[in-house]
Amino acid sequence: MLKIYGSPLCPDCVQCTADLEAANVEFEYLNITENLQYFKEFLKIRDGNELFDPVREKGQIGIPCIVCEDGTVTFDWEEWK
Repeated sequence: MLKIYGSPLCPDCVQCTADLEAANVEFEYLNITENLQYFKEFLKIRDGNELFDPVREKGQIGIPCIVCEDGTVTFDWEEWK
């Protein structure tokens, strides 16, 4: 099952979850603005993954952050639509 780190304050996160729900993709949504533990988990992923280098350079957050069952991290939910 996919894990989605995101926030309802982020339009991309809202679109991501809507698209995945429409495609009947199972996922666990982890709201980083509502739960400090989820935020800490997300920061650990973000700080240890070079995928986030350009995101950090631009001063962005890097959500929605999708973690696949095999541990792969991506921002692209389009492949599940």
